[in-house]
Amino acid sequence: MPVVSHLFEPIKLRDVVIRNRAWVSPMCQYSATDGVPDDWHLVHLGQFATGGAGLIISEATAVVPEGRISPHDTGLWNDEQVAAWQRINDFLHAQGAATAVQLAHAGRKASTTPPWEGGQSVPPSEGGWQSVSSTGNAFGTQAAPRALTEAEVAELPEQFAAAARRAEAAGFDVVELHFAHGYLAHQFYSPLVNDRTDRYGGDFDNRVRALLEITEAVRAAWPADKPLIVRLSATDWVDGGWTGDDSVRLSTLLAERGVDLIDVSTGGAVPKADIPIGAGYQVRFARQIRAETDIPTAAVGLITSPEQAEEIVASGSADAVLLGRELLRDPHWPLQAADLLHADNIWPKQYERARRV
Repeated sequence: MPVVSHLFEPIKLRDVVIRNRAWVSPMCQYSATDGVPDDWHLVHLGQFATGGAGLIISEATAVVPEGRISPHDTGLWNDEQVAAWQRINDFLHAQGAATAVQLAHAGRKASTTPPWEGGQSVPPSEGGWQSVSSTGNAFGTQAAPRALTEAEVAELPEQFAAAARRAEAAGFDVVELHFAHGYLAHQFYSPLVNDRTDRYGGDFDNRVRALLEITEAVRAAWPADKPLIVRLSATDWVDGGWTGDDSVRLSTLLAERGVDLIDVSTGGAVPKADIPIGAGYQVRFARQIRAETDIPTAAVGLITSPEQAEEIVASGSADAVLLGRELLRDPHWPLQAADLLHADNIWPKQYERARRV
C-alpha cells in the first residue's frame, strides 16, 4: 500500500482544484417539481460533501422542459431553478467539495415515469409531452419520438449554452455535458439510432456534428477558468454500433474544442445489448481514451472498494473514479477509504469522534 494515496491527491482542472479523485456520479432522483431541486436534493447531495467526496456531479439536469427524462427531473431553464441550485452549491462548497452540473436532454427517452413506476412513457394527457430525437423510431416500448428538423437541431447549442450560463450564476464549478446512455446526444452519434440523411446523419463526421456544435457553444458561454467535461458511452456493446475506437476519435475532437476530461461510461443506445457486467467492467475504455488521446478521464461502473479505486488511479487507467450505488449505500465511503489508504484526515470535525483509526 502506498504511503501517499493517489486516490486522495488533489487534481486541478483549469483553475478549479478538486480535493481528491473520489467523485460522485450523477444519479437521477426523480424528485423535483417543475425542474426545481428541493430539500431532498440538498440532503442527498449534502451527505456526499460531508462524506468527503471531491467532486459532486448533480443528476441529469435538463436544458429545456421537454429534455427531462421524467416530469420530476431537475432543470436549468429558469431563474427559480438557479436560486435553488445556488442554495445547494453554497452548502456543498462550505464542506470543501467542488460541484458540477450534468446538463442533459433525454431525447426519445424523455417523458417517462420514474423507474419505480416502470419507466414507461407519460402521455401529454397525464403531464407528459411529445419526445424528440435524431430519429422517429422509439426506444423499446416507449412512445415514438418526433424527429427533430435540421433547424431544430441547430437550436440545441444555444439551449445548452443558456443552461451553462445559468450554471455559472448558480455557483457550479464544473459543467458536464451528458452525451451518454442513449439520451439525445448519443442518439445522434450512435449508428444504431441515427437514421438521418441530412448534415446531422450518415457518416461519423455528420453524426458527431451536433455534439461538437453544442460543445463549442457551451465552452464559449462557460468561464474560461472553469472546466468542461463530457460523459460518453464509449461503446454500444452491439455489433455495428459505436466503439471504443470511435470514442477515441470523438474525444480528440472534444479536447480540441476545450473539453478538459472525459467521463467514460457505456451503453444505453438500444434496449438489448450484451454487456459483460462485472467489477470495473468499463475501466478499460477510460484507459484506452486516456492512453490514446492524452486527455484526462474518469472511470465509472462497479467500482466498490478503496483498493480497487486506488489501483485505477495509481495505474494510470483514469485520473478519477466516479461512484454511484456504492455511495448510496455508504455516503461516507471517501472518509473510510482515506483512512484505509493512509491519506490525510478529511473527516469533518463534527464526525471525528467516530473514526476507528
